[in-house]
Order: sequence, then C-alpha cells, then structure tokens
Amino acid sequence: MNMNLAHAKCMRVVGFRGNFTSWLARRQKLRCLSSVSSPLAGIRVVDLTRVLAGPFCSMLLGDLGAEVIKIERPGVGDETRHWGPPFINGESCYFLSVNRNKKSLAVNLKHPKGIEVVKKLVASSDVLLENYIPGKLEELGLGYDSLRETNPGLIYCSITGYGQTGPYSERGGYDLIAAGLGGLMNITGPQEGDPCKVGVAMTDLSTGLYAKGAILAALLHRMQTGEGQRIDTNLLSTQVSLLTHLATNYLMDGREAKRRGTQHESIVPYQAFKTADGYLIIGAGNDRAFQTLCKRICLSELAEDPQYKTNAQRVLNRDVLLPVLSKRLSEKKTSDWMEVLEGCGFPYGPINTMGQVFDDPQVKHNDLVQEIDHPTAGTMRVPGHAVQYSTISTKENFPSPLLGQHTADILTNLLGYTKSQVEELHRDKAIALP
Repeated sequence: MNMNLAHAKCMRVVGFRGNFTSWLARRQKLRCLSSVSSPLAGIRVVDLTRVLAGPFCSMLLGDLGAEVIKIERPGVGDETRHWGPPFINGESCYFLSVNRNKKSLAVNLKHPKGIEVVKKLVASSDVLLENYIPGKLEELGLGYDSLRETNPGLIYCSITGYGQTGPYSERGGYDLIAAGLGGLMNITGPQEGDPCKVGVAMTDLSTGLYAKGAILAALLHRMQTGEGQRIDTNLLSTQVSLLTHLATNYLMDGREAKRRGTQHESIVPYQAFKTADGYLIIGAGNDRAFQTLCKRICLSELAEDPQYKTNAQRVLNRDVLLPVLSKRLSEKKTSDWMEVLEGCGFPYGPINTMGQVFDDPQVKHNDLVQEIDHPTAGTMRVPGHAVQYSTISTKENFPSPLLGQHTADILTNLLGYTKSQVEELHRDKAIALP
C-alpha cells in the first residue's frame, strides 16, 4: 500500500480529523518549490518560547525544513533581542545566533483578539512549543486540553525550569540556576576553588536537544497512530540526567563527585596540561594509550612503574603521577607537543581561543559557519547545523526575522484575515506590524 494512503487511513481510524491531509498538502507544495530533501517540510511549529532552550530547539526543527512561526510580544519581542553588546546595526548577535529559519508574528497575548489569532494558527499546525511557567497558558486558553479539542493531533511541548508539578514548579528557570541545583556547578571549576559556570548554557542547549528529539519521536508516533502528544521537558531533569556516570557513582556507591578542574573522575591522564605557551589536552583513556604517551614524551619509566600499570592504579595515584607529567609537558610549546603526538592513536589537542576555533582547518573543512543575508545586520555569520546528511540539506537557510516581520503575511495568506481585519487588529493593539 502507498505509505501516504496508509497513513491517511490510520488518521481516519483514530479520528485525526484531516490534519495529516493538510500536512501532506503543505509538504507536496513545498516539494514542488524545492528539489532539496527536507524531512520536516510541511510541518508547522508554533513557537511560543523565548531566550535559548526553546529557540534553539525550534531553530533545529527549522533547519530540517519545518515552518517555524515565532510568536513575539509587540514592541519588545524575545528578550534576547536586547541582550548585548555586540549589536550589529541594532540587531543582537545573541538573538541572531538561535533564530534563523523562523517567521515572526507579533501578537499581544493580553488581548482576546490576540489569543484568537494564536488559536486559529494552532488549529492548522502540528507542533506547539512553549516555555511559560506552568499554568500560565491554561489561564489564557492556550493549554493543551483546550487546544487539542480543535486539533487532536497537536504535539504540545513544554519547556519549564523544574516540571509541571512539584514544589518548584511555579518558579522561573534559567540555565545557571538549574546548573547549580542540578549539581553541574558543584563539579565544575578548579579543585581548590569556587564552583564555576560552564562557558555556554549547556543545560539550556541540552534541554533544547531533548525537546527536539521528543518532538521528532512524537511526530513519528502520530504518523503511526494518529495520536497527538503532551511533552514535558525541564531544565532540572535535563541537568540531572546529564550527570550520567557521576550520578551512578553516587547512587550505587555513595561517592560524591569533586571539582577537579579539567581532570576526569575515573580516567588518568585525561585533562589539560599547561605547556610552555598554552595548554594541551591529553585523553589517554586506556593502558595502551598511557604507555604510548610515556614513550612519546620520553618518560618510558612511568609506563613500567607498577603503581601506574592500570587505569585504576593511576586514578588512585594521580597526586603522584600528574605532577611528573605536568613538569614534562611544560617544557615545550603546544605546537611542539602536537607534532610529537602526531599519529599516537589516542585523542589530544589544544585549548583554542574563539579566533583559533574558526581558523582551525577541520572546522573550516566541516563547513560549520553559515552566511545568511539579513535585512539590517548584513551578512549573518553564525554556527550552522552540526549534523551532515547524505540526502538532506540544512544549508538553505533564511535569516533571523525582524520583530513582527511576517505578521501581515501570516494573517492574510495563512489564516485568511482580510486587509481591513488586519488593520483593525493593529488598531486594537492585538497585533503589531513592522
């Protein structure tokens, strides 16, 4: 049986009410416009998120071809539009970094007519992504239970700080707070120093990745069953799950993780060493790699020392071993050690500045910088999609939108409002036009 017909039959059986049909029509129209394979073409995402975790998630969905419509507060927009410097011709680089491949719809959610606009949009969409404090959208009539009445196939994904229920559920959540509460900051920083934050918002970004994966899984589930889905992700759960082996060490053995700078809790040597002019990271993750390291840096006697024969012994004796390795590695420049270790069979590398990162030959080879023309900022140069596919393109991108840039187009061409109705919404301050 033709897969499209099979899926359509499945949707009718479970009462999908034709949303699959509208999706299929959108997808076929988009395929006619482009020869590039975009797996999410025809999928419409209503993005009610702000700042980082949600926008990062929706950007990745947009990279894969989804139509992402970003709902923004008139006159203000996403908070990150105002985060900086740097600003390029008034545009925040922070905002530009995670909002490509989206349309901006400026709607006032404090106005009943603004709420009605969003409801009409969601009725013809596949995914709603939001990061409001639990209960807030329900108060506005935009909760899952009310929206699924007109769109039972809706995938409704929430990103909160701590979850929908529980003692912290009504608190706002930021990456830094979740990183502290979830244990990451306690294990990050110098051994004898204070807890530190990670250089980028890894808890936010990881939650965005979790949410993206959950949405894709829900889309597959819907194609198989016709069912919509209520998805709950939160920063705290993400961070606790990312503790992985350190969490298991505690849960199984009661062992508290310690701050160790760049050192590893369970592998030695696996850290950054200071060189004559910078740093060198060495990841000798097994006994053979340690033996090779010792030979390459002319410390073969360490490889034969019984107290360093196995990784477990090296972990126990790290306080004796590491000063010896540190002294030796401080005697040459990083580039010299890179030559010495060439072809050694285990991972090693420098700690690069931002400039060195984007001048690195492998980074250039991987084509990780995307250039996209922006109407006011000029050429956007941003990190592109990190995954390469054999038949899927993630290179056909359009720039981060201006605030409310697509409001009139969405209202008239997508939702069927007349020009006079749009003008009335604007006069009533239910929407904003650029």
